[in-house]
Amino acid sequence: MSQSTTMTIRLEPELKSRLDRLAATTHRSKSFLASEAVREFIEFNEWQIQEIKAALKEADEGDFSSPEEEAAVFNKWGVDAD
Repeated sequence: MSQSTTMTIRLEPELKSRLDRLAATTHRSKSFLASEAVREFIEFNEWQIQEIKAALKEADEGDFSSPEEEAAVFNKWGVDAD
């Protein structure tokens, strides 16, 4: 079994009630659900930060789309960019 540590958090009463109901409905512990929620939040934010850093690096290197590529995107969505 993997190691874990304990952390205390404060929740608004309504959010705690919703967590209680979800735990009962899914037959999972509140701790399990909270841990999964934190894990997903962190993974999403880490991914988003990495994508932003990669985009900034591309911009710093001058790696932009060509006018033809831009027109193709606008045409795909039926937008007149002129």
